Amino acid sequence: MKYTQNEKILQVTEKTLIVGVDIAKEKHHARAFDYRGVEYGRRLEFRNNREGMEKLLAWAMDLMR
Repeated sequence: MKYTQNEKILQVTEKTLIVGVDIAKEKHHARAFDYRGVEYGRRLEFRNNREGMEKLLAWAMDLMR
């Protein structure tokens, strides 16, 4: 799928959760924002392994409730 920048922006709605992840070798950090750029919750630190990915998923799912 190839979208223009404006088409991408139009896809973000009030129900969109935007998650940014800073990737590193061992520990990653994630932050979540709403469609206006307001941060949800606190920054999450998680490890680069299966448990860390499960932690990230659980954190994001909890924020969506």
